[in-house]
Amino acid sequence: MLTLGIDPGTATTGFGLISENRDRLSFVDHGVITTSSKETSQGRLRKIYCELKKLVQDYKPRVIAVEKIFFGKNTKTAMAVGQARGIILLAAAELKVPVSEYSPLEVKVAVTGYGRADKKQVQQMVKHLLGLSFVPSPDDASDALAIAICHLHSYKMASL
Repeated sequence: MLTLGIDPGTATTGFGLISENRDRLSFVDHGVITTSSKETSQGRLRKIYCELKKLVQDYKPRVIAVEKIFFGKNTKTAMAVGQARGIILLAAAELKVPVSEYSPLEVKVAVTGYGRADKKQVQQMVKHLLGLSFVPSPDDASDALAIAICHLHSYKMASL
């Protein structure tokens, strides 16, 4: 099953594609959709929308796994992430791809077994679980791969 993990953001939206076949995870692709702070918010959201639709059309994932919003101290950032998530959910709905959502805690537990794992621990486990010779970067793309891994682990558990 091909899964597209998404780490939403307005400046940078990370994506990671992982395939699972007979309990074996395989790395497919990862990267980021970046937007310029010089663009209007509408222009930035449009770019995320168009590039995400192209990713889905090119790779045809069976599911999109998206990180839920974490409300920290910066509500302005949370609002921008919420807007990016909305665009991601719209693109998925238009292309008729089911969406699963996971909190940062759920992702960390699924990937590392520890809910307070730091970024480096998550990146190292993503590298290990996918059998990569490199640590995935940038952080947003690595996080997106972790979200896809979380979905595949959760999906297996739900189907037992």
